[in-house]
Amino acid sequence: MKNGSEIPVINISPLIDGSDEFAVASQIRAACIEHGFFYVSGHGVSECLQEKLELLSSAFFRLSVNEKMEISMDKGGKAWRGYFPVGDELTSGKPDQKEGIYFGTELSDNHPKVKARVPLHGKNLFPKKPRNLADVVLKYMDAVTKVGHAILRGIALSLELPINYFEATITKNPFILFRIFHYPIQEKNSNMWGVGEHTDYGLLTILKQDNVGGLQVKSKGNWIDAPPIKNTFICNIGDMLDRMSGGLYLSTPHRVLNTSGQDRLSFPFFFDPDFDSVVKPIGNMPIMSTATSKRWDKEDVYNFDGKYEDYVARKVARVFPSLFNKM
Repeated sequence: MKNGSEIPVINISPLIDGSDEFAVASQIRAACIEHGFFYVSGHGVSECLQEKLELLSSAFFRLSVNEKMEISMDKGGKAWRGYFPVGDELTSGKPDQKEGIYFGTELSDNHPKVKARVPLHGKNLFPKKPRNLADVVLKYMDAVTKVGHAILRGIALSLELPINYFEATITKNPFILFRIFHYPIQEKNSNMWGVGEHTDYGLLTILKQDNVGGLQVKSKGNWIDAPPIKNTFICNIGDMLDRMSGGLYLSTPHRVLNTSGQDRLSFPFFFDPDFDSVVKPIGNMPIMSTATSKRWDKEDVYNFDGKYEDYVARKVARVFPSLFNKM
């Protein structure tokens, strides 16, 4: 196992203040081609807000199972929000060794997509305890949404596109999902993964880790550790950006194994295309890779035809099949 020091740290503050976007874009291009992963610093998200999120999340997972199940996902209906216990979420048909809470963009009952009962849209389910978790989660989501737009400006430039390419085409109203995961202590000789090998569905994942570690990235055929670095997020591209770039930027498999002897928290934030957008290849970019047999799921992202909602719904159905069938 190699160390994740190979994965670069990129200061994205120029993408936020507009000072030197092209220099950052060149670093992003190299990282996306080489690894599909990169750390970001200079993101502007308050460390105090991050610390509150960790503390309140830890307090929630210390509650009894009965208290946590008061916001169980079956109560979220089509909105696909709420808590799930260890073993309920599947990766490649195998139960993950983690529990968590699903959140998304907060929508009122009067929102057109909620009234139309569009899957994955609606109100969040927030617990009664800890009392301030809802406020902190919503503030954090707002802050990281701004980071997502900034990073995509850099990715656009890295692909020699106009800086506002994504926002003008498929992320004017990005589809946002946010999750808080707790990985209990595992035996060091355990063959059960916190999360098994997978790629992410959409455009961009922005991950906050605690200080425990356990994330592993499959870079150039080798698994490497991606340890936490203080006040950075680790970003990776998803299947839709892989598709749009014709495989120039590959969605990279990753997994989690918590053998630290400590409980682990992680906070993945998914910045994805508008739910009802048609995700097409960019301009005349050639397909660089057709090696679908090498993908963890044998999926052919280059021949996918339809709206993003079709792709993500099919994927989600495999994660919680029993819950999805009730929707």
